[in-house]
Amino acid sequence: MRFTKMHGIGNDFIVVNALDDTPEESTLPELSRRMNDRKFGVGGDGLILVLPSKTADYKMRMFNPDGSEAEMCGNGIRCFARYIYDRTPSIDQQLKVETKAGTKNLRIHLRGGVVESVKVDMGMPGLLRDEIPMKGEDNNRVIAEVIKVDGKRMEITAVSMGNPHVVIFEDHLESFPVAKIGPLIENHRLFPERTNVHFVHVCNNSEIIVRTWERGAGETLACGTGACACVVAGVLNNKTARNVLVHLPGGDLRIEWLGDQRVVMTGPAEEVFEGDYKLK
Repeated sequence: MRFTKMHGIGNDFIVVNALDDTPEESTLPELSRRMNDRKFGVGGDGLILVLPSKTADYKMRMFNPDGSEAEMCGNGIRCFARYIYDRTPSIDQQLKVETKAGTKNLRIHLRGGVVESVKVDMGMPGLLRDEIPMKGEDNNRVIAEVIKVDGKRMEITAVSMGNPHVVIFEDHLESFPVAKIGPLIENHRLFPERTNVHFVHVCNNSEIIVRTWERGAGETLACGTGACACVVAGVLNNKTARNVLVHLPGGDLRIEWLGDQRVVMTGPAEEVFEGDYKLK
């Protein structure tokens, strides 16, 4: 199987062209587990399939390293766009991509004929409890709600960007035990589909620093949908403006929560190498 290794600010993916030959559905979870293994496989934060679509230009599916399928992936969809454009440079710089979280509109920005960044209309965030989804007696927004984790009280804000996110504001981000607390919240009984978890330090009104524990992947260098959720949470908690530069361990993303409530993400995508994976 031919594959391309790509990354969006350190969030790395194995991209496979399945336009003409789609792997058998039942094999995909195990294929993702094996290919994403960093010791015995290619290594990555996800397996992305490039597929034909009946409703958009292309269709994207993304599988986590644990074999579960993600609804959407912000860094992954930018890699997806660059993969398509680099192999079909005659196509329009605007793309419609079908995902499990709906169709996303993308615009590819070039510099000297080379993809410099990809701007993605991520749509409107889901803010009600059943949109996350999150268990509870009401269906209100989840803003600075206190839950108990590891015997401690934590304030969480929940946002869906087509996939579930929990945001926690934390002043001492460098020393925070993300690898300990992250999986406890990911698998908390309140989240029937588990959740991504983000720990955020607010630098100022227009800059934040984020560390991420991704559902099904562990701590990663970046999360695109998560960066969007963090900015939305920042606005809801009166901590940031609507146009924010998000600093992640792997690099920066520009996130805007527009007046019509759509969230727009802009960032780079890079190809690392191509190779052949031997199917067992």
